[in-house]
Amino acid sequence: MSATTSDIEKAAGVLRAGGLVGFPTETVYGLGADAEDPAAVARIFEVKGRPPSHPLIVHIGGAQHLDDWVEDVPATARLLAERFWPGPLTLVLRRGRRVPLEATGGLDTVAVRVPDHPVALALLAAFGGGVTAPSANRFGQVSPTTAEHVRAELGDGVDFVLDGGPCQVGVESTIVDATGQIPSILRPGGVTREDLEAVLGHRLAVPSTSRIRVPGQHPSHYAPRARVVLVEPEKVVAEAERAQELGHQVGVFLPPALADAPVKAHAVVALPDSLTAYARGLYGLLRELDQQGCDLIIASLPVEDGLGLAIANRLRRAAGPRPS
Repeated sequence: MSATTSDIEKAAGVLRAGGLVGFPTETVYGLGADAEDPAAVARIFEVKGRPPSHPLIVHIGGAQHLDDWVEDVPATARLLAERFWPGPLTLVLRRGRRVPLEATGGLDTVAVRVPDHPVALALLAAFGGGVTAPSANRFGQVSPTTAEHVRAELGDGVDFVLDGGPCQVGVESTIVDATGQIPSILRPGGVTREDLEAVLGHRLAVPSTSRIRVPGQHPSHYAPRARVVLVEPEKVVAEAERAQELGHQVGVFLPPALADAPVKAHAVVALPDSLTAYARGLYGLLRELDQQGCDLIIASLPVEDGLGLAIANRLRRAAGPRPS
C-alpha cells in the first residue's frame, strides 16, 4: 500500500499540531516532528527512549533550503549536496537559528539531509518546513524498513504512519562532517566512501571516534533481541553448530561462498551475492530471526568496500556490548 495525497495532507497536519509521524525514506522509516517545535522534538526522545544528548537529523525538501537551516556552508558541502541530494547523505554543518538545541543534543552543529523518496518529499512539500527524524524504532534496536515495522514497534507512540512500501536502500544515510574544508565520514551508509571520494578527488577518513556526536555511535545499536556474534567467514558453520549443541536457538547468516553448505541451526539465512541486496534486506533479516525465536545470531563481516562498509558498521554495532 502507498500513501495517498489525502494521507500526506493528514500527516502534514499532524506535524503542524505538534504530533509525530512515521514516514518512509529510501534508507529506513523515520519518526518525524516539526523541526522548529522543541516540545514535539522532545516527544521523539520520549517515544524512542533515546538519550536527549543524541542529536537528530533535520530532513529538508531540497538543497535550495540548506541556508535556511545552517550557517557557514563550505564549498565542499555545497558540492556534495549538489551531487548526492536527494539521497542517503547527511551533512553535519553549523546550526542555524531555526534549529532548536533540543534537536541537536545541545550541539552547535546540525545534521541535515534531503531524502530520496517520493512520499517523504511530498510530505516535506505539504508541511512546508523541516522535519526532524531519527529512525522510527526504540533506541538502539533494529531500524524499520516497512510501515508494519513502525506500527509493531511504536504502536500508539506515533500519531500517524505513512506507508511508502519497503525501503530501497535499507541502511541509514552516510553522515559526513562538513564543518571544515576537509570532510570526514562519521557514519558509513547509503552513499559509499568511494562515491564521495570520486566527487571530492581525495581520500576520506572514517574515524572510529569523533568530537561531533551523531546518530548510530552508541556501542550497541541496530541490535535485535538475539545476541549477535561475529566470526570469520570460514568459521560461521562450525560456530553456529557448536552454539546450537550448547542449547541456543541459533540463527546463522551464511556468506555467499557457503550458500550451499549444510548447517544444523534453528534458522538459516543464505545471504545474497549483491551488497545492495544485502543492505536492503539486513534489518528485515535480523527482525525475522527474532520472530523465529533465535537467541543467538552467528554472522561474519563482508568485505568493507562500497556498501560493505555500512553493513559491517551495522553488524559491529548490533554485536556491541548490551546494557547490563
